[in-house]
Amino acid sequence: MDSIYQFNAPLCNNSDFPLSQLKGKTVLIVNTASKCHFSAQLCALERLYQQYKSDGFTILAFPCNQFDKNEPLEGMAIKDYYQKHFAINFEVFDKVMVNGPDTHPLFSYLKSHTRGIAQNRAIKWNFTKFLVNAQGQLIARYAPRTKPESLHSVIRSSLEATPIIKTANSRFNTTAILK
Repeated sequence: MDSIYQFNAPLCNNSDFPLSQLKGKTVLIVNTASKCHFSAQLCALERLYQQYKSDGFTILAFPCNQFDKNEPLEGMAIKDYYQKHFAINFEVFDKVMVNGPDTHPLFSYLKSHTRGIAQNRAIKWNFTKFLVNAQGQLIARYAPRTKPESLHSVIRSSLEATPIIKTANSRFNTTAILK
């Protein structure tokens, strides 16, 4: 069965990141841009990340300059800007294309499994969000206007559906995944 685990992507420091290392985690994938009017969502995304990371949740930020040239920065300058202005701690990748002939394969996969506004597969703007379950399967796609704080219940639901052993010390032990 296909999943996001079949893809690799370069982090903003140019190191290769195999998404297979996220097996067992609920993942929110977001195309981002530092100069976008939705960039304040980075703070809300960080709050989600901090609240659920110990339960097996993570966020992946994929900067994109395709929409009104809202991501003029390159490489580590993007992550530095996100950390300085939004205090983010989740993974920031190198800039990607999310539409067109040079679309990153991950986004081709995500778009082929969902539809956005008006049932269109194309990504219409920055901060489109894709929620992926612990098996690497796409659960849902959310529009740029969807506020991260509105995703609490669906994230909790995905985390609770993950077949992992509960321990006395933490709500979830992501190292004890049941097969």
